[in-house]
Amino acid sequence: MGAIDIKLPHVDAAMQDVISEEQAQFFIDNGFLVIRNVIRGEELSLVQAEMQQLVDRGIAEEVDHPDFMYGVGVKSGQPILRRIEYVIEKSDPMKVLLAHPFILRTVEKLQGVNFIPTWDSMVLKAPNEGVIVPWHRDAAVPDGCTDPRPIFNVDFYLDEADLQTCLWVIPGTNRWSAEDANKRVKQPGFSTDDAIPVPMQPGDVILHNIEVLHGSPAGDGNPLRRTVYYEFRPGEIEAEFGPHTLEYLALKQHLLYDCIERRKQASYAQGETPFEYKPQGGFAIHQPKQPEQYRYAHNNYWRR
Repeated sequence: MGAIDIKLPHVDAAMQDVISEEQAQFFIDNGFLVIRNVIRGEELSLVQAEMQQLVDRGIAEEVDHPDFMYGVGVKSGQPILRRIEYVIEKSDPMKVLLAHPFILRTVEKLQGVNFIPTWDSMVLKAPNEGVIVPWHRDAAVPDGCTDPRPIFNVDFYLDEADLQTCLWVIPGTNRWSAEDANKRVKQPGFSTDDAIPVPMQPGDVILHNIEVLHGSPAGDGNPLRRTVYYEFRPGEIEAEFGPHTLEYLALKQHLLYDCIERRKQASYAQGETPFEYKPQGGFAIHQPKQPEQYRYAHNNYWRR
């Protein structure tokens, strides 16, 4: 498979506190950004172990729960675990991870102080049975929205992703029209002539715009690849266009405050400068509340 040539900026969370202006501009222009060494040492080992417990449960039996999603294995033709939703609710280390200060400072830089955490999931390619992820956009910016701030996912890699398992991205497609994006998606096969592979190491992160075209080919002989996704949206865009209700936004803000406090107490986070979440205006939270739960199901908070 061919690929275009593009020089990626070197971003290392072990060496800087937040992305630079140049790195932010690369993300705005191209729709994705790779950040190395975000989770390391004890935290990485703990997160890997916690998520493996969920994977093991989903592989041992086909779990009859909407949070566990399956595809068809490319070799066996059997149901193969491909996605688990609401990982924050299922694991305390995932609550702590949501509050990672480098990531939250980066989100704030790109979206402003009123950002909202909106989704949390784990996507995986099972060993030897990697289910193809065709070229796609995660979602569309709401119709009528002229706010230029990006809506994006933060993708935490728990395993190495080589050319067998890694994400492929078509740079700049976050700025394409819906018509042009649909034409590219409908092309047969999984051509990568206009794309770039993004190999990753455990603990690395990709930021990817919800409108950038990305995907990955089916695996055959591939190792396990687990990726945790946290999506963030500017509160102003959510408040005006949805898809969630205003109640949902406040609930997720309280959840974020709780996760930040949890991170302050985590043994492996000692010595880092905690993120200070200070939303303003109508998004200001004067007295954070203990969340009643950590799984606010989206379908209970869609705007009707």
